Amino acid sequence: MNALNKLFDHPRAGTLLLRWTLAILMIFHGWAKVTGGVSGIEGMLVAKGLPGLLAYGVYIGELIAPLFLLAGVWVVPAALVIAINMAVAVGLAHATQFMEITATGGWRLELQAFFFLTALVVALTHRLGPNK
Repeated sequence: MNALNKLFDHPRAGTLLLRWTLAILMIFHGWAKVTGGVSGIEGMLVAKGLPGLLAYGVYIGELIAPLFLLAGVWVVPAALVIAINMAVAVGLAHATQFMEITATGGWRLELQAFFFLTALVVALTHRLGPNK
């Protein structure tokens, strides 16, 4: 067991992999907004009495911040922006699903929670990573 523990004792590589995974997966969501627009988000914001212009902030949370994570610059602020982006997404689009379970037994918001919590972990563990 000691040999196995030693083989996998690479916290810097682990935090790098986690940071890149979060960034790449979030960029897919941001790219969907680039190609499909943010009119759906604008509509949700306006329905809640907020300015539709705020919808363009999704580009910061789903494209700009992840690019910073990939580059390893401003990692903590970028990760926190992603976490805030996910909290806003849940509040706008998924609040009614908070207590729902899917037909396969998963939590309806597991993807959103995973992105949110992974972003927090990246922010909290950045000093363990390659750019410490």
